[in-house]
Amino acid sequence: MEVLDRIPNEARKILHSLASEWSDVSDSRAIEVVPLKGALTNEVFEINWLVEGTGEGERGRKVLVRIYGEGVEVFFNREDEIRTFELMSRHGQGPRLLGRFHNGRVEEFIHARTLSATDLRDPEISALIASKLREFHDLDMPGPRKVHLWDRLRNWHKAAQRLCSTEQAKEFCLDTLGEEISSLEKLLAGDDQRIGFCHNDLQYGNIMMDEETKQITIIDYEYASFNPIAYDIANHFCEMAADYHTGTPHVLDYAKYPDLGDRKRYVNIYVKSPGEDPSEVELEDLLESIEKYALVSHLIWGLWGIISENVNEIDFDYAEYARQRFEQYRLRKPILLDHGFFHHTS
Repeated sequence: MEVLDRIPNEARKILHSLASEWSDVSDSRAIEVVPLKGALTNEVFEINWLVEGTGEGERGRKVLVRIYGEGVEVFFNREDEIRTFELMSRHGQGPRLLGRFHNGRVEEFIHARTLSATDLRDPEISALIASKLREFHDLDMPGPRKVHLWDRLRNWHKAAQRLCSTEQAKEFCLDTLGEEISSLEKLLAGDDQRIGFCHNDLQYGNIMMDEETKQITIIDYEYASFNPIAYDIANHFCEMAADYHTGTPHVLDYAKYPDLGDRKRYVNIYVKSPGEDPSEVELEDLLESIEKYALVSHLIWGLWGIISENVNEIDFDYAEYARQRFEQYRLRKPILLDHGFFHHTS
């Protein structure tokens, strides 16, 4: 199948209509379609038009077409996500929405580079992300400021049970996972939780940086909702173990999880970026909460892997990814729930 054929007719009409408005595009139907790698939920394409007067290799007009993955409605409400996307645009965050079709949308193309796996561990870039994430959490978004992650965990647990085979259910101990979720919720409910508007999927592919201005843009809000900010930071730290652009994109390397020094640096910048001056105790408490919420991140994305294995056609070993997340959960849980842990580890 040619790449162009993967763009639905409905989307092509939107592209034609957009390009017809641009006086510098001579042929609005002459599009180049470039598939973008690394997306695990949707298919994403860069659409290019040649502009009069531009030579080979020069920038023409570009937009992004996002085609929603099969069966992903199990993970989030698409209408909520579009609403979040539009609100973000109004806040000056992320790309503008240019058009919608039945199984996808057309977005503004951001002229910045998507970060790579190694960028997340670059101290300068990491500092920029920490400040940007604080700004994101502080956005004035509508809806009740309540924790959403426990409902999500329970919903995804039910979906995983419904979709997977008996062997998978046994392998991942899905019959006892409900109790695990309840005990974790009890354990974490005691923590003094700061709630913010969280991205909930802050992997490197969802962060862009303008090389000239060093401005960071956070994109893709499918999973965004109010949650404890400690969870969002924990989830971001867990993503440092991933590189979705290797020959084995599902393989995680937890040796790359940030050590205590790196976590402290990140949290310091995050907390102080709006000019606050937190006490050492507050910083220690947040660091401790983040480590506990990393357990929740392993469970959530482990369940995501099981469900995706059964609904998504993207070429990615979702089941093996789920195995690694559950394994990490089992390894870390006994260590993290020993309360002396935080005072003598690195």
